[in-house]
Amino acid sequence: MKFHVRMLLINFMTIGALLLLAACASSPTYHPDSSMPEGDWKARAQSQQANGIEVTAAVPSAKEARELFGMPLYKKGIQPVWLRISNSRETGVNFLPVGLDPQYFTPLEVANADLKEKDAANPTNVVDEFFIQQGLGTLSVEPGETRTGFIFSKLDEGTKAFNVDIIGSAIDGSIRDFDTFTFFIPVPGLNIDHYNVDWRNLYADDEWTDLDDQQLIEIFEKMTCCVTDKKGKGSGDPLNLVIIGKPRDIYTAFIRAGWDETETVTRTSTLKTIGSFLSGGEYRYSPISGLYVFGRPQDVAFQKARVNIHERNHLRLWMSSATYEGEPVFIGQISRDIGVRFTSKTITTHKIDPDVDETREYLLENLVYAQALEKFGYVGGVGEVSFDNPKGNLTGDPWFSDGHRLVLWVTSEPVAVDDLEFVEWRRPY
Repeated sequence: MKFHVRMLLINFMTIGALLLLAACASSPTYHPDSSMPEGDWKARAQSQQANGIEVTAAVPSAKEARELFGMPLYKKGIQPVWLRISNSRETGVNFLPVGLDPQYFTPLEVANADLKEKDAANPTNVVDEFFIQQGLGTLSVEPGETRTGFIFSKLDEGTKAFNVDIIGSAIDGSIRDFDTFTFFIPVPGLNIDHYNVDWRNLYADDEWTDLDDQQLIEIFEKMTCCVTDKKGKGSGDPLNLVIIGKPRDIYTAFIRAGWDETETVTRTSTLKTIGSFLSGGEYRYSPISGLYVFGRPQDVAFQKARVNIHERNHLRLWMSSATYEGEPVFIGQISRDIGVRFTSKTITTHKIDPDVDETREYLLENLVYAQALEKFGYVGGVGEVSFDNPKGNLTGDPWFSDGHRLVLWVTSEPVAVDDLEFVEWRRPY
């Protein structure tokens, strides 16, 4: 059966990168520190502790980075990450920058990002003591020592997600242990859609309903099959997801799995979208059109683009008034853009892969591999739509489905693949 094949592949293909994530430390807390370099970004610092190691991390915005380094690093695709690593152990440890970014930039590489503007005839121009001093220097941290400095990573706007990997050593020099500290740090600059959602006040206190298993199945199987337009008319893409978890857990799970956040529609984001659309270039945070459930557009959207804006997976989520064991329950829609076509309604639009179940299952595999999932299961609700007699979405794209909604219990704490639980409510295969 297709289900068993997927699960066998998932269990046998647990690679080392996933195992490293399992060593994630406790959830970060905000920790301003007066000893950090000056700048508003210090208030966004986060600290974590584990096994005698304390790591504090902060990420300057584009404006702050330019003020710190005197050059537009973000425009060059470079994002500085400030670290402070304190070692209270009796033995030394080593920091591995490739865990933060396998393609990180060296300080002198950053210093010479504008080398074409310098006098190439003078080779001493490539040596910039200021940038060397701003780097972390040696990667070893001796007992009782604190080391600070910047690692220069590739640019990730919105929420910056990264690992700080620390290898400990015994007295004889052998490797003793391995600790991973995982950070998710919001960075100013983009107008991300979920920043504007007042989660606490989406519903009145008396509208919330906590559901047991059977109630959740019944309610979400009776819920409307598909999204609508702004007027509540039409039947669009199928609502093929149910996600259980707090908003922060959802952000963390999807960012850990490599999804990008989405900008709201502004003049700047519109111009960037048009430019990417015409050039076929990448715009990882492009606004996603509003589709409607509960009389409102999606509360949050995520996307995972290929090399151009025309091809991407994207999903929309709406918080319902239901909770399950005290956790919010979201209804959602996921589809895969496979190109662009012209329409009489919107001039141009993305066209979706008609096999919406394939994209639904991709999300399951993606979150499992990212160790961002505790449990999963299925309920009905979409209604079976055959390959031979597909439905159309609001722009006329055909789609077909086995009729099931994927139910996902997401988590911000890594869960090993072999600890994943299948909740056998319904079986689509």
